[in-house]
Amino acid sequence: MSERDDPVTIGRRVQQLRAERGLTQKQLAEPAYTPAYVSTLEAGRVRASDEALRHIAERLGVAYDELVTGRSARLATELRLRLTGAQRTLATGATEAAAEAFTAVLAEAETHRLAEERAAALLGLGECGIDTGDLEAARRHFEQAEQALGAAPLPARVPALRGRAVAHYLAGELRYAVYLLETTLDELNRGGLHDPDALLLLYASVIGPYMDLGAHARAAQAAELALALAPRAGDPALVARMHRSVARTLLAEGRIAEADASLAKAAELYRGLQIRTELAHCHWMRGYVCAQNGELDRAEAELREARTMLSAKRAALYTSQVAVELADVLHRRGKSDEAAALLKEVLADLGSERGALHSAAAHRLLGIIAEDARDTEAAEEHYVRALSLLERAGAAGDLADLCRLLGDLLRRTGRVEAALDAYRTGLGHRTAPGTTTLGPAPAQPPL
Repeated sequence: MSERDDPVTIGRRVQQLRAERGLTQKQLAEPAYTPAYVSTLEAGRVRASDEALRHIAERLGVAYDELVTGRSARLATELRLRLTGAQRTLATGATEAAAEAFTAVLAEAETHRLAEERAAALLGLGECGIDTGDLEAARRHFEQAEQALGAAPLPARVPALRGRAVAHYLAGELRYAVYLLETTLDELNRGGLHDPDALLLLYASVIGPYMDLGAHARAAQAAELALALAPRAGDPALVARMHRSVARTLLAEGRIAEADASLAKAAELYRGLQIRTELAHCHWMRGYVCAQNGELDRAEAELREARTMLSAKRAALYTSQVAVELADVLHRRGKSDEAAALLKEVLADLGSERGALHSAAAHRLLGIIAEDARDTEAAEEHYVRALSLLERAGAAGDLADLCRLLGDLLRRTGRVEAALDAYRTGLGHRTAPGTTTLGPAPAQPPL
């Protein structure tokens, strides 16, 4: 049942609608009620029963919900159509235009107390924040969407929960992102809420944080579950996103051809859906695959294409992240000056609260470039900055590698004790990657 306005507001509305239609109180009341009752109702001195209001709505020729709430019966449908348009706008890369459309829908949904449409608009604004790199705004919108859906079943709240986790992940808060995703997965599976789209969205989203934490076994397991869920999922965009995420774990296992094939499937789906941002991510991951496979010329081309596509839609954070990977390829191709210039440009947009992992990767690579140029002081400074960022994020595998680089530098400059400390720190992070910090794995769906 729709939430009613107060009796005074309803009474004024009945009086206005009756006057517009040229009806008397007697004509409105007959045959079930008296003119005196209608007069009392219009004055707001009585709380009419549902039966009475349905009778009056029928006589006035309006829907019951419109009479008691003031909302047009078409309003919710029109807002949902506008939401779909805003989502398509966001998918094609026009983030600012999409944000304006979502904001306009949000204002109307709040005015007319349409909870579902309000939640959808907040989700859209959260995705806009992710695209532009405004992670604080994104997190706030996802939290508000989650609150708006508080009474809804858990599968309906999954997009908001997942959005919040992604915002924390991109901010470098890996463990908390994994906690949110795993907790939701565990609650879904233990509660028998095996919604394929919701599960696929969560498993695809948790792969990246697992990989960055060094929890490769869990990442591989999440990828296998995502692949098993894909045929049952109804949203092709989710399937495409899953293929892109799964490619990363296949790559970690050395399954290069399968990773490339998974990315090709994602690219094909995104082309069909005309989702420019995600298609750019496919070029990004293909470039990453090629770089790991030693195909540096192709890797450079793919990463440049991804950066161009993301820059065109002003996806600042993602553009900076791609630039770090492109700089690594440029350095490996002997273009160290170009790589260093690109990294210094990127660091202006990244930091501990925004893109911490890629900021650390930029400092790590600048340290390597400085070492190649025999500038050990600058190299050490970059390594130490990277170490601080990675310790905050808890990226175990990257920390171990960085400690090795720093230890080697300290040893070559004669600081043996400091080098040993760095090596010990690195070994501590490699003891059992991803197992000592994550706790028990979440329950699995019955596949």
